[in-house]
Amino acid sequence: MSDNLYDVAYNLEKALRESNDFKELKRLYDEVNADESSRKMFDNFRDIQLNLQQKQMTGEEITQEEIEHAQKSVQLVQQHEKISQLMAAEQRLSMVITDLNKIIMKPLEEMYGAQ
Repeated sequence: MSDNLYDVAYNLEKALRESNDFKELKRLYDEVNADESSRKMFDNFRDIQLNLQQKQMTGEEITQEEIEHAQKSVQLVQQHEKISQLMAAEQRLSMVITDLNKIIMKPLEEMYGAQ
């Protein structure tokens, strides 16, 4: 049965890649990366985001200056149409993956929640 679960997982991966949400995300990602200034702006935003996440995970303090810098970066990318669309597409796909994870975890939640 466990081999079958992996087959199902690979089929789910294939279905995700073929979904309209993923195709739209890929199209927008390619468009942002095709324009050098857009790509640099997006890469900078992602670097700031990853740095703050890393600090949070390690328990490091995030300075007010870093927060303000991150907020300015968010405002800047939100004003860029393609990057804004890319971020919205990422959010939609993330919600789908979260929903799929809830479905996958349901047997364990039911088992442990029954106690």
